[in-house]
Amino acid sequence: MSAEPGELADGLTLRGWAVDPVAGREGAAEIAVEGGRIARLAWLEGSGAGDLGPDGTLIVPGLVDIHAHFREPGNEDAETVATGQLAAAHGGFTTVCLMPNTTPAIDEPSVLARVERAAAASGSPVRVLVHGAVTQGRRGETLAALGELADAGVAGFSDDGSPVRSAAILRNALAYAGALGLPILDHPEDPTLTEGAEASEGYVASVLGLKGWPVAAEASSVARSIAILADVVRDVPGARLHLAHLSTAAALAHVRAAKSAGLPVTCEVTPHHLGFTDEWIAGARRWAWEAVDPGGRARDPWTDGALVAAPYATALRVNPPLRCADDAAACMVALADGTADAIATDHAPHTEVDKHVEFGWAANGISGIETAIGVVLAAVGVGGLSLARAVELLTTGPARVLGERHGVAPRLREGDIADLAVIDRAASWMVTAETLRSKGRNTPLLGRELQGLVRLTLARGRVAYAE
Repeated sequence: MSAEPGELADGLTLRGWAVDPVAGREGAAEIAVEGGRIARLAWLEGSGAGDLGPDGTLIVPGLVDIHAHFREPGNEDAETVATGQLAAAHGGFTTVCLMPNTTPAIDEPSVLARVERAAAASGSPVRVLVHGAVTQGRRGETLAALGELADAGVAGFSDDGSPVRSAAILRNALAYAGALGLPILDHPEDPTLTEGAEASEGYVASVLGLKGWPVAAEASSVARSIAILADVVRDVPGARLHLAHLSTAAALAHVRAAKSAGLPVTCEVTPHHLGFTDEWIAGARRWAWEAVDPGGRARDPWTDGALVAAPYATALRVNPPLRCADDAAACMVALADGTADAIATDHAPHTEVDKHVEFGWAANGISGIETAIGVVLAAVGVGGLSLARAVELLTTGPARVLGERHGVAPRLREGDIADLAVIDRAASWMVTAETLRSKGRNTPLLGRELQGLVRLTLARGRVAYAE
């Protein structure tokens, strides 16, 4: 179909393989959308299903991203709320939560209001929620006005881009936010171990002459935050900790143990830590699961012909850094077994000025909200994740992290306002500067074909994107 963003979805009949993680059901289905609502949902069986299978057209609830950067206010050359909403819709996302590392930081209600006004003025129906800063100016010295931010409608609190360095401040923030019914989203990093670091410590960094970023910088921070949470929940049962962009087996093991102990901790994994490894910095472009041999041993990209691109591509500089194949495999397992609760894009667009420099000087971040579904479907294609689990990680998983406060409820149900994405799993698209809607072109997937083409995104009953 061809329609303008914001137009009411009406008179649509969608046929394909529907996946509804709330109902716990998937199968061939026909959905009629009238007046912006799902007027009819019919699960098809037998001859009525025709050739509608899971490898064709998918109909899923609108995807939810709990961790993205739209850069406004302060760095609109890299992204604006409006261009970010366009990119989100192109990726199948209908709800996006923005991080507060803007300029100024979102540490008081007036800055939050600027972002909300920009979202309303864009004309896009993609819903924008915002996380407030934990500390004033994200400097880690004094708590921000958490109560005022909560009253103004933030989704949670984070100093993302930086950890909350002070254990005492993190403890107070967990207690205060818990009393407000909101999560703390912590950026796990020990800066004393990462100062000047350029790539994950190990073989690839050593060969390329890049200063190593140790696994311990993430794992020790995760262990500290969980220990503080365990102390806080005794007095504030509502305290909740969410750990952003986990990338290592060691950190995920801490989360697995904490969940077994009944602690209210959740975490996310990004598509790039799932699908890429540090060998991409050397010039490899194979998926993480292709970087191991049948015996599970890491392949050597310098001896097996995997190096097909120039090394030191700055689109690959990211915080935390891309890890080895073993850590990427641990991310896959954590997503599959429930240790990880959500796939979050950590969409981080940058200008060419910030990226076209020496690798170690480049700004951290990958522009990934438009390519996320392609990477995730690639993981589904090799059996790393079931289709149902992948959809859950992109919809109800992140919604559970947010809680019920904002009413984010991804589902396919008759009578509900239509909030869904139609993805042609059999079709591919070429990732180029021209096909991306984001201002950020800093993705290592430029020039690559991705399987999984978003054909239609409906958000809050209106057209957000139509291919």
